Amino acid sequence: MQLGFVTAIFGDLSFEEVLGHAADIGYDCVEVMCWPTGGPDRKYGGVTHIDCSGFTQAQADDVRALCEQKGVDISALGYYSIPLSADKEQAQVACEHLRKVIATAPLLGLSTVNSFIGANHTLSLEENFQLFEKVWPDIIRFAEDHDVKIGIENCPMLFADTWPFGLNLARTPAIWRRMFEAIPSDNFGLNYDPSHLRMQLMDPIAPIREFGPKIFHAHAKDMRIDPHRLDEVGSLDLPMNRSTAKIPGLGDIDWGQWIGALTDAGYDGPVCVEVEDEAFEGSVERRKKSLEISYRVLRPLIT
Repeated sequence: MQLGFVTAIFGDLSFEEVLGHAADIGYDCVEVMCWPTGGPDRKYGGVTHIDCSGFTQAQADDVRALCEQKGVDISALGYYSIPLSADKEQAQVACEHLRKVIATAPLLGLSTVNSFIGANHTLSLEENFQLFEKVWPDIIRFAEDHDVKIGIENCPMLFADTWPFGLNLARTPAIWRRMFEAIPSDNFGLNYDPSHLRMQLMDPIAPIREFGPKIFHAHAKDMRIDPHRLDEVGSLDLPMNRSTAKIPGLGDIDWGQWIGALTDAGYDGPVCVEVEDEAFEGSVERRKKSLEISYRVLRPLIT
């Protein structure tokens, strides 16, 4: 396995600076954020460390040379917008730009792009599946044509205005099973993040037994459930009203058990720390500290 981090934590720094911090700490790789330029559409979104619009082989060669100079690989390209959004313009932009990211990956010698399925939070589960079956087969065929695997992150994207359905269909094992039956492609799989299962009060490790072969990439983000708050508001309240995103080691997930399950499943790919821990927001030094702590937690488990 390789140990890396998601570059969204350093949205205000250049890609060269991000690679420098990765090298300083000892990370093997980074998942590079590739949003369209023009600003975020939500917190942790909108970060552009590689601009895939009009991206050329010459630019790719420069990026690869920089990575080689710093001794840090790229694990995957990441773009997490909402291809099935109720906002038609957002959905159109998401689908169009995702294809640009997919086309960029082979120029960089990469085989993985990570994304969301998306969801229209105003529709039912069955209506969203119908929408998924209209939109996603063509995207996966495009990925197949470029020899790229698509790893879908299992974040439900639950906010006050999207609860209880969320903005990403791919939130549970039961839904993953249906997705992979509908599109039985070797290029269609998961970017597995255990924190989102823990947030939903689910076992974050057990699904690896079934879905291990479909895990193309993994995120390491922790989640802490406040049992006292849960007793106050119940499981039907907005999940993040009784949960807190944390860096690895500061939440509820047993990282030894999680890594052990991945290795048992034959996974030998990247594990990238995703920092969304508000306790470490602010200065670059504070954000770098979050990655240093995460590194010390995970490096003994990942060689």
